[in-house]
Amino acid sequence: MTLCSGGPGADAEDYGFKPAPCPSSPNCVSSVDPDDSHYIAPFTFTVDRAQGWSAVREAVATLPRTRIVSESKYYIHAECRSKVFGFVDDLELGLDGSTGVVLVRSSSRIGYSDLGVNRKRVERLRKQLVDLGVTED
Repeated sequence: MTLCSGGPGADAEDYGFKPAPCPSSPNCVSSVDPDDSHYIAPFTFTVDRAQGWSAVREAVATLPRTRIVSESKYYIHAECRSKVFGFVDDLELGLDGSTGVVLVRSSSRIGYSDLGVNRKRVERLRKQLVDLGVTED
């Protein structure tokens, strides 16, 4: 399954990560999706990129049942497992070098509806970063 141009692990050191738009099913959010039901705002740093990205990595690592499976200088791909059945969702974040914002995509691998889990995950991550003072609300 390809999740972004270049697939998971795309060379984000060259700022090559661009999240894929979501499928029509309501189990995905992406900061580049033109559809309002799938769109979620990217993260905007209030600190320098290196400090902000370090905080992003640490925040992702603290999400429950989440394992970082691939990363490079400014890209993270994590797998997030549901509590009850262990279903896997993919969480991808990458720094957009031209704008300095963190693009994000969180999507279920299977099923149709996620009952808002992917949006809640990204908003939880956003709150952590805001609380740390590294991103805007």
